[in-house]
Amino acid sequence: MAQAAIVNFIVQNLGDLLIQEAVFLYEVKDKVFQLQRELRMMRSYLQDADRRQDESERLRNWISEIREAVYDSDDVIESYALKGASRRNLTGALNHIKRFALIINRPIEIHMVGSHVDNVIARISSLTKSLKTYGIKNEVGEASNSMHGRQRAWRRSYSHVIEEDIVGVEDDVKVLESCLVDPSQGYRVVAICGMGGLGKTTLAKKVYHSLIVNNNFQSLAWAYISQHCQARDVWEGILFKLISPTQEQRQEIVDMRDDEVARMLYQVQVEKNCLVVLDDIWSVDAWKKLSPAFPHERSLSVVGSKILLTSRNIDVVLQIDPFCFRHTPECLNENDSWELFQKKAFPKLDDPDYILKEKLGKEMVGRCGGLPLAIIVLGGLLASKPTVYDWETVRQNINSYLRKANGQEQRLGEVLALSYYELPYQLKPCFLHLAHFPENLEIPTKKLIRIWVAEGIISLENDEGEGEETLEDVAQRYLTELVERCMIQVVEKSSTGRIRTCQMHNLMRDLCIDKAYQENFLVEINSWNVNETRGASRARPMGKVRRIALNLDQDIDRFFPSHLKRHHHLRSLLCYHEKTARLSEWGLMKSFFNKCKLLRVLNLEGIQCQKGKLPKEIGFLIHLRFLCLRNTKIDELPPSIDNLKCLMTLDLLTGNSTVLIPNVIKNMHRMRHLYLPESCGGSTERWQLSNLKNLQTLVNFPAEKCSVGDLVKLTNLRKLVVDDPMFGDIFRCFNVTFNHLESLFFVSSEDISVVHVALGCPNLYKLDIEGPIKNFPEPHQLSSKLVKLKLKCSGLLVDPMPTLEKLPNLRLLELQLDSFMGKQLHCSGKGFPQLKSLVIYDLPNLEEWKLDKGAMPSLSKLEIENCTKLERVPDGLRFMTTLQNLEIRSMFAAFKTKLEKGGEDHYKVQHVPTVVFCYCDY
Repeated sequence: MAQAAIVNFIVQNLGDLLIQEAVFLYEVKDKVFQLQRELRMMRSYLQDADRRQDESERLRNWISEIREAVYDSDDVIESYALKGASRRNLTGALNHIKRFALIINRPIEIHMVGSHVDNVIARISSLTKSLKTYGIKNEVGEASNSMHGRQRAWRRSYSHVIEEDIVGVEDDVKVLESCLVDPSQGYRVVAICGMGGLGKTTLAKKVYHSLIVNNNFQSLAWAYISQHCQARDVWEGILFKLISPTQEQRQEIVDMRDDEVARMLYQVQVEKNCLVVLDDIWSVDAWKKLSPAFPHERSLSVVGSKILLTSRNIDVVLQIDPFCFRHTPECLNENDSWELFQKKAFPKLDDPDYILKEKLGKEMVGRCGGLPLAIIVLGGLLASKPTVYDWETVRQNINSYLRKANGQEQRLGEVLALSYYELPYQLKPCFLHLAHFPENLEIPTKKLIRIWVAEGIISLENDEGEGEETLEDVAQRYLTELVERCMIQVVEKSSTGRIRTCQMHNLMRDLCIDKAYQENFLVEINSWNVNETRGASRARPMGKVRRIALNLDQDIDRFFPSHLKRHHHLRSLLCYHEKTARLSEWGLMKSFFNKCKLLRVLNLEGIQCQKGKLPKEIGFLIHLRFLCLRNTKIDELPPSIDNLKCLMTLDLLTGNSTVLIPNVIKNMHRMRHLYLPESCGGSTERWQLSNLKNLQTLVNFPAEKCSVGDLVKLTNLRKLVVDDPMFGDIFRCFNVTFNHLESLFFVSSEDISVVHVALGCPNLYKLDIEGPIKNFPEPHQLSSKLVKLKLKCSGLLVDPMPTLEKLPNLRLLELQLDSFMGKQLHCSGKGFPQLKSLVIYDLPNLEEWKLDKGAMPSLSKLEIENCTKLERVPDGLRFMTTLQNLEIRSMFAAFKTKLEKGGEDHYKVQHVPTVVFCYCDY
């Protein structure tokens, strides 16, 4: 249940308001304190109700009443406090009259808010008294006593990447590889069939990435189909992967008619030897939509293009190709099931309770029926249970759940549901929030975390954070916990090891949506139910709509404003779309802004409109904490955004290089993440950003508007993108140190004093410098934490490798355009101990690269591009056993010939699995 976390936030929020707006809450502060006490008492009971929420419909209704009472309390107090705070900003003669009128009406307003608070207190008190009816207990003591143990469990290192723990599929992979690469078998379509959770997609990925398959196909493409197949999107995605078009070619394809795209994709598969994976195809109708782009004549199997597909329905496979090869993986046997479970459930190899847990574990694994996903989720759940008693408790629960199910699919659903029930209450709203995102979307975690913070579902209260942990740090920890419990999957990690994008498995997403609906956490509106909310065939849960996930494509005029204006209590609107969503005019949102004044999160990313000015009514959203206008083409903001004093995240990367922005950002003291366009137009009035003490992210520091000296006071910055030649001077002139800065992108047309910058930013993980470098620093002058370094236009004459190779944690290095103007690079043995990726690009004078044996012992990817004076790769490459990918681009044909089979340098790279040559024929 998410309510406990929501109560936790609102208790803290009331306290913050009492401190920040003490003057305006003075008359009702006693009532607010009383409300806080009632909520704290309620929160202590909710933790017991959490585990018992499915006992009765009456209990669920009681929980719904709690939710509404808690939200109402927050609405009443915060609205009143913000109205009071807004009075401070009324200046001038006309506003003086308004302020006088407000003072006259103040006693009436105080009486009204007092009455509202009294009503909420009475409701909560009554609900608390009714707890005895359900036998719910106050668990303050227990929660406190168990907190330390739970925090210990959270910080364990779990095994969670499914692809790394595959068991029992070796024979399956060999069979599928043979069907795909052996021409004598003559299969055009190879299908992996079976029920959900069987590991079809995992097996397909294993085959897709195998060396045998990759060496037998010229091009490969992976497409996820899903239940709502959009043929045009699937065709474009496959085509882009098969032909790797330039940006110009990509735009040409986007502008084509549907039949032209289908014909082009068809022809590519006829002319080339391609493998296309269609993952999770649900229906015959979906295939009928897709089929015009795929060759179907049996004779074309000679060419070699193949389709590998996964589906839960064998009939669908037979409709696609009755002569296809059908492969149904078996459920894992007892030994393989136990092996997979152990990888997930035992983070400690020397667990002292292993023998006792083994008996319980084998019984629970047996109940999973050999379903890999069920075993993985169960193992992830038990990994966080340190004692035998905890395991016994889970065993009892899982027995009761699985006894209710008759079939494998139901049993899997119960295991997945159990993983939700066992989440700590702090994580449940985070999990439910993932129901916002469309199927198969790669979720950007930075944005996700900032929305969580803005929503108020992350709290520092009662959280055992360490040191100066921020709300974002706590949210990152919660996200990692969900990954470690195998409830979400990592798609991509950053160079620092943080999760960059994540995704939900279909079955887990279904569970997430169902639970979010049951708790009235959000309403999903998409192209298939735009006139009704998801689950409209079922009885609507109690309560007002607080969050809407808007997943619409193309024309969204039908949704704004008529559909939204009735949701007066809306707190969050997140818009997502696979393609461009169009709004005829921004004016359609005026009534929405006017009605939904409690909104805290507004994501309009990607919505396109002809007129690029945001309506002034945006100023009514005084509660707004998160506003994303990325890729909206908006080119002007109204002065009324000055009312958005609560903003924490503002993303103005609208797609226009210049956006007219009034000089009001200095008043947004709660701002934490600010993304500005390349140029901030408007008046010539100077800005001041030094007031933004909480700022962590500043992208595109407005040098034309601000003094670089403003940065001196922004010592909480973690990411900074700045184009100002004076930036380096602030370290000498002000003796400032950015202890929290982790990522810096610095552009300058004048000589950059990297030494001063490096010493002033001692904890950098990522450094990207574009511009001439005066003096290159010594190794001890750079952060030892540095993992990613990019240099461009540096004009270095002295080889930087002797310095860079001594950085102990450097994992990614790019020497880009004119970064080094010398003739020789030299990397000594044992240098670059952690380097994973190296890019050498556009170094016009480079003639020789020496690489001693033992250098770069961890390198897996190497790119060399447009270094036309470089005659050969270094001899040391032959010792690099870890090198997996070598890409040679825009080099002379002679360079390519030397590396190809039979060439004089082929022995240096013959061990590398993937060697790619692009544009090397001149």
